Amino acid sequence: MIDKRNVLDKGFVELLAVMGNDMTVVNAARVSYLSESKGDVADKKLINYLMRHRHTSPLEQVEFQWRVKCPLFVRSQWHRHRTWSYNEISRRYTSENIEFYLPSIGSWRFQSPKNRQSSISPMGRNLDDMVFSLELDKFNNMCYTYYKLLLDRGVAREQARMVLPQSLYTIFYAKVDLHNLLHFIGLRSNEHAQWEIQQYSNAMLEMIEPIVPWTVEAWRDCNNGYKTSSGI
Repeated sequence: MIDKRNVLDKGFVELLAVMGNDMTVVNAARVSYLSESKGDVADKKLINYLMRHRHTSPLEQVEFQWRVKCPLFVRSQWHRHRTWSYNEISRRYTSENIEFYLPSIGSWRFQSPKNRQSSISPMGRNLDDMVFSLELDKFNNMCYTYYKLLLDRGVAREQARMVLPQSLYTIFYAKVDLHNLLHFIGLRSNEHAQWEIQQYSNAMLEMIEPIVPWTVEAWRDCNNGYKTSSGI
C-alpha cells in the first residue's frame, strides 16, 4: 500500500507501509482483560474512552512508515520529534539530484511583530515579492554552481556540501507510531507552526484518516473538534 501526496513545489510525503488499524488499538486495549472486539459500537466507545483519559499506549501498536522529500529547514523542525525513527540521504555519499525549494510569487510572508518565531499574512503579489523569488532562484543556482566547481576540483563531498543553502531538498525515511504521529500533527498542523511544515502535516492527516477513522475522530473530539490550519 503506497499513498503519495505532492507538497510545496518539488516535495512529497509518501506512505509506504502501515501496521495496524483501529481494531489493532481496540485489541491491544482489551488484551488487559483477555478480550477482543465487542462490535463496532462498543469498540468505537472504547477508543473514545482511551483518548479522553489519555490511555494512549494501545495507539503505539499502530505504526506508519513514510518517505519524505522536504527542504532542509523543514527537516530540522521535523527531526525535533525524537519519538520518530529516521534515515536520511547523506550528501557525504552522493551529489546527485540537487534541488531547491522556491516559494511561489505571492507566498512570501511578513515577520510577526508579536512572535519572534512566526510569520503572519502573505506580502501579496507585489514587486518586492516577485524580486525575492527571482533573487532566491539566482542565489540557489549560484550556490549549486560553486558546489559543482568544488567537486570538479577534487574537494570532498562532505566539505563541498557546506555551500548548499537551507532551501536544499532532502529525502528521508521515517517511522512513527499512531500516538506520536497524532502528537506531531497536533503541533505541526497548528496555525502557529511554519506554513511549509503545516502542508506536510495536513497531508499526513488526510492519508491516515481512512486507515484509523475512529481514532482520528476521537482525537479531534478530545481536542475540541480540532481542525488543521487548512480547515481539515
